[in-house]
Amino acid sequence: MDNNKYKAPALEKGLDIIEFLAKQPAAQSQSEIAIGLNKSPNEIYRMLSALESRGYVHRDGISSKYSLTLKLYYLSHHQSFIEKLRSAALQPMKQTSLIVKEPCHLGVLFNDKVLVIAYSKSPFPISVMIEEGNLYDIFNTASGKILLSSLDKETRNQILDKDESYLNLSVSEKEKFQTNLDIIKNQGYIEMSSTYAQGVIDFSVPIGNSSSGIMACLTISKLLTIKNNEQLQNDEIIATLLACKKDIEGNLGLY
Repeated sequence: MDNNKYKAPALEKGLDIIEFLAKQPAAQSQSEIAIGLNKSPNEIYRMLSALESRGYVHRDGISSKYSLTLKLYYLSHHQSFIEKLRSAALQPMKQTSLIVKEPCHLGVLFNDKVLVIAYSKSPFPISVMIEEGNLYDIFNTASGKILLSSLDKETRNQILDKDESYLNLSVSEKEKFQTNLDIIKNQGYIEMSSTYAQGVIDFSVPIGNSSSGIMACLTISKLLTIKNNEQLQNDEIIATLLACKKDIEGNLGLY
């Protein structure tokens, strides 16, 4: 099928601008955006004006540089799926963080990544911070492996067949990875060292299932490199995490 006839150049240009600004650490001028998108400033002028008038971007009155507003964040939090999950999870997550003295976060599958949609901080002054809206790798993370293990084989393979890390594995390594996912699924949780930071152990459990139409993961990140006599043992953290899972799924009406 020729997809070119379905293209919407103006829409794609606007989306390109939004995605570009989302990746920048600071506001960008019109010329900087044009260079980043390999377009002329005149090409994006009208689109920037339209995005500004609709409230998606803000132009600083002094520097005339553009940055994203919170409108996309606001709209995303009005999606029933996300709001339903957050409403069901936030209070149990806060209670869990108080018990285990560690932060926890809730993630969902988004564009073959793990998207954090909720975070509950630890009462301890030093802990791991996981920002809402962050995207994390699905292949190397506890939350990613939990989500992959919860998927049916066909959907799982569709995702993995596009993952560079997985594709670089040998045939035997792929088989071992798939077997490990099956073990995780049967076990109902995962405990593993973080691949993002040393001295951190991640514990993750699935929330919901494919038949319910709700797929998420709840993860606790335990920081080992501090002296905290109140830290729970790993098996205690897993038990608390599973209890939190039960509370969230109860709030969602899954049983």
